[in-house]
Amino acid sequence: MDDFIDRFGAERVWAATVASLAAVVVLGAVLFPQRVYVDIIWQYFWGPVVADAHSWNCVAWAGGQELPCGEAGTGAGPTAEPGYTFVSYSGYIPTLVLLLVGVIFLVRRLEIERYRAGFFALFPFMLFGGALRVVEDVNATAFEATGEMAIQLPWSGFIISPLIYFTVFFIALVSVIASVWLDRNGHVSGYEYPLAGIGTTVLTITIAYLAYVAATEPYAEFYPLIPLVILVGATLTTAITWVALERFAPELNRGTESMGIVVIWAHAVDGVANVIGLDWATSLGLPVNLVPKHPINRAIANTTADVLPADVVAITGSAWPFLLVKVAAAIFVIWIFDETVFEDSPRYAILLMITVVAVGLGPGTRDMLRATFGV
Repeated sequence: MDDFIDRFGAERVWAATVASLAAVVVLGAVLFPQRVYVDIIWQYFWGPVVADAHSWNCVAWAGGQELPCGEAGTGAGPTAEPGYTFVSYSGYIPTLVLLLVGVIFLVRRLEIERYRAGFFALFPFMLFGGALRVVEDVNATAFEATGEMAIQLPWSGFIISPLIYFTVFFIALVSVIASVWLDRNGHVSGYEYPLAGIGTTVLTITIAYLAYVAATEPYAEFYPLIPLVILVGATLTTAITWVALERFAPELNRGTESMGIVVIWAHAVDGVANVIGLDWATSLGLPVNLVPKHPINRAIANTTADVLPADVVAITGSAWPFLLVKVAAAIFVIWIFDETVFEDSPRYAILLMITVVAVGLGPGTRDMLRATFGV
């Protein structure tokens, strides 16, 4: 295998692999539409997006039509629910790995060297991804309230998880290329400055749109205590965790350094947002608590409710172990990314760090803003 890669080049092998996999999926869907497209692609990948876009709990494939399960009648095809499944994870994770490999090749071609600066410059884009996802939540809420969507399918599908990850990735990619060009041509003193500026701009525009909808439309509200409690809770959790690491296990932080704080904070936001949204949203003004859409946090909440006595769960809630899991996962990442990893493969290490932060901060920001604007 190594000889094959050396002979044709790693980038060509990667491109051929991506093209071959895409061709297999497309040909399979064309030649075996029921077996491949309906029973696999639609049921596990596109169907959940359609259900999410309409705020339906379940969508059914009815002879080419996509209808709520209650309207599909008998004899309908497969059904899908919003959110992820373990089957969809099995498709998304390899896709993410292939995407990361492609990004490594791109970074090498662009000859980007100040990796840590790029890590912090991309931070606003991670917040932007969660905020952009709430735009679709607003879109779905509008459909539920009025029967009309401001953004129609299939376009709204590109701001629904998991396709939104690819949308934000390509926006960030164009921003990186433009920022590097500005740097190389002497227009700025470092590519990280315009990159952070672009990310902050798109984030500000997105939040401004959400605030406008909350101020002008009856189906959205503004609950200021939600972001206040979540951000304070996540920051306190990060501070306690970081101080404990510095005091009792300082060797864990030598690789990531200050990036470790961002990793912990990103996953603390996700954890606290889930705890507040699932168990305590009504205490902060929302009409109802949120419902978990990811199989992992749903399983944790259900397990906690089953294991602990009902009178205890009534006091503590059932989502709090998810915060502990997120913090533990962040600490594990910091431990794995030691000094050796950054010395041997700095590009790969930084890209993985960005991914780790994005998969925590994206959903966390989405859950926080979704509760903040009542959608």
